[in-house]
Amino acid sequence: MATETTSTDEFERHRSVLTGVAYRMLGRFADAEDVVQEAWLRWSGQERTDVREPRAYLVRITTRLAIDRLRQAQSRREAYVGPWLPEPVVTDYGPAAPDTAERAVLADSVSLAVLIVLESLSPLERAVFVLREAFGFPFGEIAAVLDRSETAVRQLAGRARRHVEERRPRYDVDPAERRDLTERFLAAAGGGDMEALIGLLAPDVRLVGDSGGKAKAPLRVVEGADKVARFFTGVAGDAALYESRTVEINGAVALLFLREGKPDLVLQLEIADGKVRAVHIVRNPDKLSGVTSERPAL
Repeated sequence: MATETTSTDEFERHRSVLTGVAYRMLGRFADAEDVVQEAWLRWSGQERTDVREPRAYLVRITTRLAIDRLRQAQSRREAYVGPWLPEPVVTDYGPAAPDTAERAVLADSVSLAVLIVLESLSPLERAVFVLREAFGFPFGEIAAVLDRSETAVRQLAGRARRHVEERRPRYDVDPAERRDLTERFLAAAGGGDMEALIGLLAPDVRLVGDSGGKAKAPLRVVEGADKVARFFTGVAGDAALYESRTVEINGAVALLFLREGKPDLVLQLEIADGKVRAVHIVRNPDKLSGVTSERPAL
């Protein structure tokens, strides 16, 4: 009994890291939880007398399971209805992350913009990037996790880092500015104010809606300030049906819309130079179950 309790306590000590790795690998919190649960079953169901570093051992299991699942998911996403976006998760750490630099790393590594870029990496490149850039694992440990040479891991890391840096948004936005612009966007969209909306949007703004074919959302990316503004003024009449909340999602302010008390839509803006560069909308109900949690998922 004591041994079982000890093994459980040891696993729980590392659960947050395992979940963080799996989510950044897969982009879906539900899938991440499944992977961590499978890791627990493997951890609890075998002898561990030769395990000297439980954290490294558990990260290895979790990463390999996530790679297998990611390879399966990539084929399924080819049949996904409409654009695909990562599952939004609550990241309001509050006092749990008092170190500003640590909080910045946590927020950046789960930002929708970064997770979208990670989708274009190979499973191995994504694993190396997540373990190295988000969690700071030494190359030697990553090599052991992936059963590759350290030289090969360094090459994978270099390719992944260059790829992400080339494609990720190159701007930082003050949280107060992001919140202010998000509130102004909500007011203009809710009021059907076409002129005010266009004034907030960059000329080449993109609207990406993820519904999975299970809710109303654009099935193609909408591009251009005029088209995006027309979309939002066209749905302004539905605003009275929803309750809106400002929440922190994936490290940045977002809007959560509830209908009859249930989460219906998450909207987040990408902002640069005082303008909205992209609007991300998640309406797939399978991806909204965790956004009303009072505690951060990661």
